[in-house]
Amino acid sequence: MPKYQYRAKNAQGKLVTGQMEAVSEAQAASQLAKNGLSPLMVQVAGKELTTQEMLAGAFGIGKPSLQDLAIFSQQMHTLIKAGVPIIKSIRVVSETTRSKGLKAALEAVVVSLEGGQNLSAGMQDHPLVFPPIVVSLVNVGENTGSLDEAFLQVAHYMETEGETKKRIKSATRYPMFVLITISLAIILINIVVVPSFKGFFSKFGAELPLPTRILMGMSDFMLAYWPFLIAGIVIGIVCFMIYIRSDAGRLTWDRIILKFPIIGPILRKAVLARFCRGFAMTIKAGVPLLQALAVISNAIGNTYVTQRVMLMRTGLERGESLMHVAHNSNLFTTLVLQMLAIGEETGEVDSMLGQVAGYYEAEVDYDLKRLSQSIEPILIIIVAAMVLLLALGVFLPMWDMSSVALKKMK
Repeated sequence: MPKYQYRAKNAQGKLVTGQMEAVSEAQAASQLAKNGLSPLMVQVAGKELTTQEMLAGAFGIGKPSLQDLAIFSQQMHTLIKAGVPIIKSIRVVSETTRSKGLKAALEAVVVSLEGGQNLSAGMQDHPLVFPPIVVSLVNVGENTGSLDEAFLQVAHYMETEGETKKRIKSATRYPMFVLITISLAIILINIVVVPSFKGFFSKFGAELPLPTRILMGMSDFMLAYWPFLIAGIVIGIVCFMIYIRSDAGRLTWDRIILKFPIIGPILRKAVLARFCRGFAMTIKAGVPLLQALAVISNAIGNTYVTQRVMLMRTGLERGESLMHVAHNSNLFTTLVLQMLAIGEETGEVDSMLGQVAGYYEAEVDYDLKRLSQSIEPILIIIVAAMVLLLALGVFLPMWDMSSVALKKMK
């Protein structure tokens, strides 16, 4: 029986680490929950990561994209449905995939299969390549004799995830480009433009207007302390990255980012759509409810929501209804809670969750289309303030100089 190392929080909120034996990662998480612990991380213990896997975990280098996993799953579905043996199917896919990380993992899975392991166990040895939801669905497919359908579900899930992330990136690309351009413009103005006017204004001999003094003060500060500014920015970014990679930091950041103005509600809906879609898919595939929550909690991509989902799981183990634990999680709207209640009464929780996922996905799509319209006024105000400060700082003293010159001429 394999060993799993875990990080979890007890009832007092303190971090607990250790190792335990279990048949699968889901069973290990289930056992931790029964012991009153909320799992934060469960993974195979004692596994030495390759250099490629370490780079994938730290920086995403070599990690297969969602599109790579979707293509892999679609190919596996087609080959298995056509009657091609699993080992031969994996070899065929490994030769055609463009992802080096996926190719290496598939070659290792073939070795595991030839050694007597089943497919899901072989995939579970590569958590940085195959997400927990993929391993769980493959495991169910193996046990029910519907492996081809399991891969088809995985392909659909990965395609949906990929499309959502593409829409979010596309919607945020324009605002990010504008903000970067504004930042570069401010730096250029303070380094090049303002110093060129400073010598000219110094000959004026009179007190300069407040906007001009502000511009010159900013320019002088930037020119005098630019090494410290760059060092401070770099150190700040590094400290921030280290902090959000810690358990407490990641939890805090994931909670804060969901409360950001404008973008926060969109990210919250996208995360909940991912949860509902994955949860519905695992239940429909035959994964037990508690195990499905444990599996999907690791595929959400937000530590705060993961923690709330694990609290839902703990409530279900105490005998509470799904609607009740969902209400206590403070994650879902009233409409969603009503649909969950109907699903429990009719025994069609997967169908209701699928509709909830569709509702959230439609909301995300609508909000993303309006994102540029919501952000544009803010960007216009920022640009207008910058232009106004520059115009006042440069042209006010020139206006004063021209007024003095005209009076002398008279």
